[in-house]
Amino acid sequence: MNFNTNTLFLLIMFPNLMSTLNQNIMTTKELGDLGELKALQFLRKNGFKITDTNYRFNRNEIDIIYSLPGKVVFVEVKTRQTAEIGPPWKSVTRHKQRQIIKCAHQYIVSRDLDIEAQFDIISIVHNSHGTFIEHIEEAFYPRL
Repeated sequence: MNFNTNTLFLLIMFPNLMSTLNQNIMTTKELGDLGELKALQFLRKNGFKITDTNYRFNRNEIDIIYSLPGKVVFVEVKTRQTAEIGPPWKSVTRHKQRQIIKCAHQYIVSRDLDIEAQFDIISIVHNSHGTFIEHIEEAFYPRL
């Protein structure tokens, strides 16, 4: 590793800094996987019946699918370690919504379902202070 003068100073003054930093840093994939696990636990704890996870169609994926009477619900999970740049749900762009809707359409067609679709977002902030979960039901709708 190449360290600049400031980094070397910090490492000399605080020898445990590097191991502390490494323990608190997760890869994006690890954080996403943890978020999906926390979302599943949250939904199950609140009585939702999970029917599928990580459903893929082409390059698109739906994180969690659960059922309600007369509905199938498609859930996008967004997880961050901080909300400083805004809540995680704000990163579900219109483009991402279209991808989820296309994937949901394929799910419904492939199972020959005649049922209403709902699109939720579970927004998670997970850090050393705890895990904060916000379930946004009917977060977006298909547009004609």
